Amino acid sequence: MASPADVSRPLLVALVAGEASGDILGSGLMQALKTQHPDVRFVGVGGPRMEAEGLKSYFPIERLSVMGLVEVLGRLPELLKRRKRLVQTLSELRPDVFIGIDAPDFNLDLALKLRQAGIKTVHYVSPSVWAWRQKRVLKIRAACDLMLTLFPFEAKFYEEHQVAVCFVGHPLADAIPLESDRDLARDALNLPREGHVVALMPGSRGGEVGRLGELFLDAADRLRAMRPGIHFVMPCAGPERRAQLEQMLVGRDLPLTLLDGRSHEALAACNAVLIASGTATLEALLYKRPMVVAYSVAPLTFAILKRLVKSPYVALPNLLAQRLLVPELLQDAATPEAMAQLLSPLLSDGEVQTEGFDAIHRTLRRDASNRAAQAVLELVEAN
Repeated sequence: MASPADVSRPLLVALVAGEASGDILGSGLMQALKTQHPDVRFVGVGGPRMEAEGLKSYFPIERLSVMGLVEVLGRLPELLKRRKRLVQTLSELRPDVFIGIDAPDFNLDLALKLRQAGIKTVHYVSPSVWAWRQKRVLKIRAACDLMLTLFPFEAKFYEEHQVAVCFVGHPLADAIPLESDRDLARDALNLPREGHVVALMPGSRGGEVGRLGELFLDAADRLRAMRPGIHFVMPCAGPERRAQLEQMLVGRDLPLTLLDGRSHEALAACNAVLIASGTATLEALLYKRPMVVAYSVAPLTFAILKRLVKSPYVALPNLLAQRLLVPELLQDAATPEAMAQLLSPLLSDGEVQTEGFDAIHRTLRRDASNRAAQAVLELVEAN
C-alpha cells in the first residue's frame, strides 16, 4: 500500500456523492486521505459531512437525491444538465482522480466521460451488478480505473470480469463493536432488562411499511401468544413513518415501544429481529441479532425481478455467507404465521446465525476508509 512519503506532491481530488449515505462514506474517505497525504484539496458534490472535511461543493447534494422512476423522469433535464456541467468543469480543472460514491446511474456516465478525457476514475460502492443487469459490468470496466467494494463477493465478481477492484470492507463494521451491551441499550430505551425483546423493522420507506407493517404487527400478535411476557420495539425512520405505524396500531394491544430513529439502540437491546430485506439487515448482522427477513413488492415487480435477478439469495446476510444463514420470506411466503414460527425458536436458540454473523463481521472489519484512501493514492501514483 502507498504511504504518505510516496505522495508528497499536492493532490486535487474530485468526489461526487448522490445521497446522505454517500456523504458519510465520502467524509470518512476524505479524513483518511488527509491523514495519509500532506497536501490535498477536494472539489465536487457532497453533503454537510463532506463539506465539513473541506469539500468545495459545486451544488447541493439534494439536487442529486432523487428516487423513483417518475421522480427521476421529472428531474432528468436538470440531472443531465448538471452532469454535463460537471464534465466540463472537471475536464478543465484536471483533478488527479475522480471518485464517484454510489449513485451509479449518475456517476458512471460522469466517470466514463472523465476517463475518456484522461482523468483517473474510481467508483466507491458497487451497484448490484452481480445480481441483475450483469452486462453493466462492461460499462463499469470502460468507466472505472478502480472499483472499491464493501463486500468480498462483489470483488470476486469484478475479478472474474477483469475489472480492477479492491475490497476495502464496510465502515459500519468498523464503527459497530464486535460485542454490544444489551442491558445498557435497554436502560437507554427504558425497556425491561428481563424477558425477550423483538425488534420489528418493516423498512424506512412508505411503500415498504405499507406492505409489511400490518404483516409484522400480526406476526407480533402471534408471537406474543406463543411467548407470553415478550416486548416489542419498533424504530421509525421519520415522523411520516411514525404516523403510518401509529395508524396501524389503532385497536391493537401490543406491548410495543415506538422509537424516533435509534435503530442501532433497538438492535443492541433486542434478542431477535423481524426485518425487511435491505441494508438494515447488515446492521442487525453486525449487532449479532438473529433475524427473519421478509419482503414484499407489487406482483408485477416481483415477476419481473424473478426473471432478472441471478442471485440465489435476496437477504444480504445470505449473500455474505454464500449460504442460507437466515430465513427469507418473500412475497406470498411472508405470512404472519410463518414469521412467528421462525422467530420463536431464535429467541432461545440463535447461535448458528450469530456465529455466522461474527465471522462475517470480522471479515468486513478492515478499516475501510483508510484502505480505500490507500487504494486511491496507489492509483494516483501509478503510471
